[in-house]
Formats: sequence, structure tokens, C-alpha cells
Amino acid sequence: MAEVTYNEDNIRSLDWREHIRMRPGMYIGKLGDGSSPDDGIYILIKEVIDNSIDEYVMGYGKEIQITVEEGFVSIRDYGRGIPLGKVVDVVSKINTGGKYDSKAFKKSVGLNGVGLKAANALSDHFKVQAYREGKTKMAEFEKGNLVNNPKQSKAKEDNGTLVTFYPDQSIFKNYKFRMEFIEQQLWNYVYLNAGLKIRFNGKVLYSKNGLLDLLTKKTANDVIRYPIIHLKGDDIEVAITHGQQYGEQYHSFVNGQNTTQGGTHLIAFRESIVNTLRGFFNKNYDAKDIRASIITALSVRVEEPVFESQTKTKLGSQTIGPGGPTLRTFVNDFLSKSLDNFLHQNPDTAKAIQARIVQSERERKDIAGIKKLANQRAKKANLHNKKLRDCRLHFNDSSRKVKEEDKLATTIFITEGDSASGSITKARNVQTQAVFSLRGKPLNCFGLTKKVVYENEEFNLLQHALNIEDSIDDLRYNKVVISTDADVDGMHIRLLLLTFFLQFFPDLVRNGHLFILDTPLFRVRDKKDTYYCYSETEKQEAVKKLRGKPEITRFKGLGEISPEEFSDFIGSEIRLDPVVLGEDGNIEHILTYYMGKNTPLRQEFIIDNLKVEKNEVAEFKETAAVEETAEAV
Repeated sequence: MAEVTYNEDNIRSLDWREHIRMRPGMYIGKLGDGSSPDDGIYILIKEVIDNSIDEYVMGYGKEIQITVEEGFVSIRDYGRGIPLGKVVDVVSKINTGGKYDSKAFKKSVGLNGVGLKAANALSDHFKVQAYREGKTKMAEFEKGNLVNNPKQSKAKEDNGTLVTFYPDQSIFKNYKFRMEFIEQQLWNYVYLNAGLKIRFNGKVLYSKNGLLDLLTKKTANDVIRYPIIHLKGDDIEVAITHGQQYGEQYHSFVNGQNTTQGGTHLIAFRESIVNTLRGFFNKNYDAKDIRASIITALSVRVEEPVFESQTKTKLGSQTIGPGGPTLRTFVNDFLSKSLDNFLHQNPDTAKAIQARIVQSERERKDIAGIKKLANQRAKKANLHNKKLRDCRLHFNDSSRKVKEEDKLATTIFITEGDSASGSITKARNVQTQAVFSLRGKPLNCFGLTKKVVYENEEFNLLQHALNIEDSIDDLRYNKVVISTDADVDGMHIRLLLLTFFLQFFPDLVRNGHLFILDTPLFRVRDKKDTYYCYSETEKQEAVKKLRGKPEITRFKGLGEISPEEFSDFIGSEIRLDPVVLGEDGNIEHILTYYMGKNTPLRQEFIIDNLKVEKNEVAEFKETAAVEETAEAV
């Protein structure tokens, strides 16, 4: 073994730009390809907008104009504008910014002045231009290097700041902006800053009533048990209702930041809502029954907040601010007074809440015995040897607590059949990727109660593998990936699994954990080159590149792809399609459309979205007709 030298030559000092580009995860979390709302390209946008939002909160500028196209972002606010003499420093010098003055930005999100620098360093081209009192200063960078630094000049534009950038494709490989993720992020901004107007790609986003508007929109197509309760206080705002769905649904925010992973403020709320309702009804209801089917939006303002990562998705602060009360005390005091008063003044709402709690209690007790037997069956089934090929990170021990940052790297592939699970098992990264193998087609659980999750062996074992039988909070894998064949049967199994998750574990979908694995349909190759194609168009392009008569293979099943090839498709080149519930997505309506009776309209939709050839479309129609006849019988 060659001796490794270690001397003065091995010691390096990286400048700000080099460090961000070498360790981007420290600044923007995971890079990703745009398939998840917390991927790096969205964090870059958020970091720039946060500065504009802070200007609005301080009372400057009521409008933000945002344009996002593929590979390009433009953000223009009408705040005070960056001080002209510091334009270059603010976007290129670490530890430089206006937010170290806690009086000026007491409850800001972007406390560390890192966001603009990260966007600069991680962009092919980055331009910043400030307008102040009839003058302007512009600077341009490439990958963080200053390439154009003209002097100040006169300008007729209103005060404010314009930032444009092109994310560096050598860092964000194969990325694609999903506009629904960006629009959702922008809607959150206007809900949390009532009166702010955001123009996004020509669309106007605006909210007058804050979190009441947010929850009204979120529940527009749902059946809610009582009108939304909207409570506001100093540094806290809450909107609450109960629906019909399984699970708990929370939209939590700190200083305008969407804390998708919750944190100390959400823990405090979940505890406080239980204490308040127990006290109001003077009955020791089970916490699970009180929170079952709850839908809540929660926003708090914290001085100098501490987050558990640079992407600020989970609050770690214990207090409302230096010298202030704990978040637990602060939230509990607010709810115990405001919510208690509201319920005394609105007895019909109080009765509706109690009725929902009693219903949840009855349902929980109804399946208690079945659940106990199901847990025993799962243990006897030797789950981790026969059904689940776990990743080493878990050491095949579901009781082991995995660090949050390690958990974010974990993925579980849900497959059908021995050949498919065998290929993925051999090709996977055993450290972070697990495989769960289904036996046959899952049961169509549309319209059934949660009893079926425990009575059906496959569903019972699947929920135990994911560790979600008690709470979605205990989910063992960050990404749950449905991995089915690219044929009619594969599409059917995919829909059945989607029905299972949407009906019984909707929080798993809402929180961005569910994905569809996209695998190549064709392999086109000659003696020198090989192309893997995900569509008919890509196949034709590959044929033109190779010319002659290349060998074309149509992959109908995952088992037809060798483990050596599969390692690319579930490795660095993995393509995942996120399962996203849109703003107006009503689960009951969605499931009725996809899993209800086999109407011609539904058949046409599925056919249009199947990546299949003509003979397979005929096969689908024949299968659908047989199934519809069987249902009628």
C-alpha cells in the first residue's frame, strides 16, 4: 500500500465560493432533481424570496414579481433595495448582511446571510441589481466569480432589488422545475403575510385572511365537521378543523418558513390541543382520538430561531426568544385561553368536536382486537427475512432509532414478484435502500374501512415494514417508491397501492414521501453504444443516432432488466415521479375516479397515460371488460 503524505501541502483554505460548491449540502440540504419540494433548486428560490419577504414584514414593498422558466429564475421586490455600496459584498461575502442587527430583523427567517451567497455560488450566471432613490447598482457573477461590476448609475425604477440566476446544471444534474411545488411555496408566503401580492408567471397570488384562507383552500373539496376556527394572538396564529380522513394534517410555519418536518412548536401544539379539549370537556379522552382527522395551520414568530438544518424545515428552538417563555408554555397558554373561550361562545362547534372525538374512540376500540392479532401475525411472518430486504442503516431492527439526517437518505422499493424484487435487491445500495416484495396483486381497498389494513396479510406486513401501524411519525424510510412493471398489470398494481396509501395513510403522501419509479421502456444498442429510452420519442432519437439496424429491446417487466443495468436506474441516474396531492385534490373524488367502476372515461385516461404499445392497449381494454363483468356478477 502506497504511503499517503500528510504535510503543509495537504492543508487547504477554501474561499466562500469553493466551499459552497464543494459542500452544497451544508447550505441548501440535498441537491435532488426537482422531484421533491425540498430539493436544492427550490431552496435557492426560497432563500432569495425570504429577503423580499423580510422587506415586506418591515413595512416596505407590497408586491413581489417572480418568473420561473426552465433553467431561469427572476425575483423582483419593491423593498428598500440593498444599499448600493454593499451590493457585491451582500451576495459574495460570507457573514455579510443586514440581519445581524436583531433590532431591524428581529424575527427574520434568513438570519445568517447565507442564502444569496449560496444562490450565487451554485448558479451558472447570477445577477443582482439594487434600486435606491433614483440610483442603481448592478453586479454579475458566473459560478460565484465576479465578471461584471459597473459603477452606480441613475435609474427611474422604483426602489427594490432584482435577482436573476440560472442554476448550475453541473451541480443540479437532470433537474426539472415543477411549477406546482413553487406555486405552493408562494401561496404559503401570501397566507402568512396577509396583504402581500405575488405575481408568479403572470398569475396573481393574494390572501386577505391569512391562515383562514389557507385552511379554507386546503379543505375546499373535503367534508369538514365544523366551520374553521381561526385564532390570532401576538406572534401566533392558528386555524383548526376536523375532517373525515385518516391521520393528522398539519401545515406549520415559523417566521414565514414552512416547517415541513415540524419541530418544537408543532410538538407544543399537538400536546396543547389535547390538554385544552380534555379540560373543556372535563374528560380524559385518548390523545389519538382528539387528534384523529384534525386539520390545522399553525404559525409562530420566534426571535432568533434555531433550526435543525440550513434548509429550516424543523424548528429546534425551545423558547419564543431570549429570556422568553418556552414554546410549550407559550402555545399552551394561548390555546387554553383563546380556544377555550371560542368553544364556550360557539357551543355547536364544541358539540361537533366532541362527536368527532367519540367517533374516533369508537373506531379505535373497534379494531383494537384485530390490530393486536395482526401485530402477532407480523412477528410470526419473519417479515425481515421473507418480505423485506432491509437496508444496513436499520440493522434489520425496527426498534433502532436512526438519526434524522441518516433517515433522509433511506429509500424502500415496493415491488411485485420474485424476478423484479430480485433484480432491485442485487442492484441496490444496501446501506440506504430496502426492498419490500408483494405477493400478487394487492386488494382493492377502495371504500373499505381501516380494518382491512390489519385483516389483509399483505397490507399488514407492508405497514409493519414501513413502521406506520401506530403513527406516520415513525416512518422508517424517507422515500417510499412504488416499483411496478411498465405494462397493464404494473399500472393496475400501482393504482391499487396508491389507493392503499391515499385512503389509509394520506399524510405519507402529503408529506412528500411517496414516489413512482420511472424505468426505461427500451434499450437501443449496437456494438459500440447503448441508449436507455424512457419513451417512444427517445427510442426513435436513439435509433437515428446509431443508424443502421440497432438491437431494440422492449422492457415489459423489471425482472427483464439485469441487476448490472438496474444499478444505474436506482442509483445516481434514478428517475422518480413524486405523488403530489394538488391544492384542490380531494382524496375521495380521486379514488372514486381511479378505482370506482370501470367507466370509459377512466379507461381512456389510463390508456393515454400508459407507456405501452397498441397491442397492450387492446389487452387493457379486454382486462377492464372482464373485471367490470366480474364486479356486476
